Amino acid sequence: MNFAPLPSVDVASVPADALVLDVREDDEWVAGHAEGALHVPMSDFVSRFGEVTEAVADGRRAYVMCRVGGRSAQVTQYLVQQGIDAVNVDGGMIAWDAAGRPVVTAAGAPGFVA
Repeated sequence: MNFAPLPSVDVASVPADALVLDVREDDEWVAGHAEGALHVPMSDFVSRFGEVTEAVADGRRAYVMCRVGGRSAQVTQYLVQQGIDAVNVDGGMIAWDAAGRPVVTAAGAPGFVA
């Protein structure tokens, strides 16, 4: 069986106003995340799928991110199978932070990648 390659982009290709979907767990999110990201942990993904479909209802692309790209690749594959425009962000939050993109806490203070 032939599978289409997983759509993915590097951090530099993520627009500033993009819908970033962070699928890391709560402790990772609390330490620091991309400003404005939607947090739906992979472990809660199926039960909270409605939040994701609502966020992309206007046809927006979802840029899916985890710490390094493994979990987000699985979620991206699932979203694409559901007909949602989604791409995996290569290197995840580690690459995001290394590229100097903002990492914040829920309070808006500077955060870090856990």
